[in-house]
Amino acid sequence: MEALDTVAEWNGFCPICQQDTCFTAKNPWFRDHLICETCEGGSIPRERALMLAIRQLLPHYADLDIHESSPAPRGVSQLLASEAKGYLPTQFFPDVAPGQEHQGVRCENLERQTFADACFDLTITQDVMEHVFHPEQAYREIFRTLRPGGYHIHTTPIYKWLVETQQKARLEPDGSITHLSEPEYHGNPISGEGSLVTFHYGYDLADLISRWTPFDVEIRRYADRTHGIIAEFTEVIICSKPG
Repeated sequence: MEALDTVAEWNGFCPICQQDTCFTAKNPWFRDHLICETCEGGSIPRERALMLAIRQLLPHYADLDIHESSPAPRGVSQLLASEAKGYLPTQFFPDVAPGQEHQGVRCENLERQTFADACFDLTITQDVMEHVFHPEQAYREIFRTLRPGGYHIHTTPIYKWLVETQQKARLEPDGSITHLSEPEYHGNPISGEGSLVTFHYGYDLADLISRWTPFDVEIRRYADRTHGIIAEFTEVIICSKPG
């Protein structure tokens, strides 16, 4: 197979592996293809943006109790698993009871978590919220499980041309799914079938979160060559629970 030509390449510093590195891409869609050559398994812009925000807000993250839903096998997830003793990853397995382990991983549904109140300092979701059917319930549950002063730091695509969020699919009471537009799927680390996109979030996302919960909400959008954060959908959403 013919090797793909490099379309972008420059030197910088990775906020995940904390090393001088070279960022390279062999595909113009940088969001999935602008890779840190030094990170084990590579890392992509949204992951570096997330870790940059964590380091800026919570430089003592290694000492915190952290819940990550649906971690990736690289980047931020791998770093936190190795550095933070209080890091707990979970996945949602439809056929496993919440709170139980499956293949060594705890099963949790973000919308109906089995954790006690106020048990985490930080919750992380990386491109997860666009796949839940009831985001208002998920944000409320995350708020409930965070300690006062805790954070939900996460990524999800925000469509800059949308003034209002659009629902793409609806879960019916009988468990069936009604598609409100052409079905769209993203990659899923535990399923080859992919994850159904349920929402396209728009400019109103911060207002929605504030309406659903008492979170204070900040959204950061990066254009940062030094840290290799050049791409579409580079927003990091920071929800802080009042202390």
